[in-house]
Amino acid sequence: MAGTFMRAARPVAFALGLAAAATFSASASAETITVTHWGSAFYGAPYAVAMEKGFFKKHGVDITGILTSAGGGTSVRNTLAGELPFGEVALPAAVLAINRGQPLKIIGGGVETVADILWITQPYSALNSIKDVVGKKVSYTSPGSVTNMLILMCLKSAKIDPKDVKLLPAGDNGANLSAVINKAVDAGMNSEPLWSENKDKVRPLFWSGDCFPPQMTQTVLVTTEEFAKTGGDKLRGIIEGRREGVEYITKHPEESAAIVAKAYNGDAKLYTNVFKHFLEIKYWGNGALNYDGMNRMAEGMQLVGTLKAPPDWKAMVDTSFLPKDLAKTQ
Repeated sequence: MAGTFMRAARPVAFALGLAAAATFSASASAETITVTHWGSAFYGAPYAVAMEKGFFKKHGVDITGILTSAGGGTSVRNTLAGELPFGEVALPAAVLAINRGQPLKIIGGGVETVADILWITQPYSALNSIKDVVGKKVSYTSPGSVTNMLILMCLKSAKIDPKDVKLLPAGDNGANLSAVINKAVDAGMNSEPLWSENKDKVRPLFWSGDCFPPQMTQTVLVTTEEFAKTGGDKLRGIIEGRREGVEYITKHPEESAAIVAKAYNGDAKLYTNVFKHFLEIKYWGNGALNYDGMNRMAEGMQLVGTLKAPPDWKAMVDTSFLPKDLAKTQ
């Protein structure tokens, strides 16, 4: 009887072993997430550091690849379509997608300031402040973009009627830089790392942080409604890993800059200077949601006409994946 039981038990045990192995393999398998402007802007720096230092693995998720895009709706679509549907995307893109019925949830905060964005001009330009742009050509990226709202907010702060300025969409950061260098515009937006790479060719005219309180949420962490029901452990692991990445950058900026430079194929020395500036302006948030910063971004969206009314954050946000010390109620 005992022999019969053992013979019967072996297939069961073998099947259970296979199931356990399959479960372990699935949980340990390498996975890819989405981060807007990976490789060109520094939203992704904490992820590069977390991958290099093993912080994601420490928290039970093996992130080894980053899917990127030029931002906006493309980053949201990448997140929705990803095998591991997690992304750090622009807050306006997330809000617009949710308002259009996309099954998306905001689960954490990302970059919490716009103080890194500036407007540049020619080295010997007669322009010396935002007050001098009246009647001049001033460029930004695209209609309805963050830089579109920032220039309008800066003009409003300076009590300048936008109708008195020739505002022009020029394209991405590189296109804005070229427009200034080639004198197609009098001033154009810029940000890192292009700003630091071209300080010998242009000079700052004004920074966004000079116009209004720079606390303004640029990016948020998102997932799909479906994955929020089943992927809680992985979402918590990614948020914790990213948080440790931010903490490591704060404590070891030079080493972190070198890690990100390797991931981005950039200049470690230049990135060290960028990171020093970013730490001064508190660029990377630890994952907590800053509703004041989110509301300020929403006000900007209303200013450019992409949002008609303030967002219903309670319907859009799920804080259950944040560590207890970061989870805040509205």
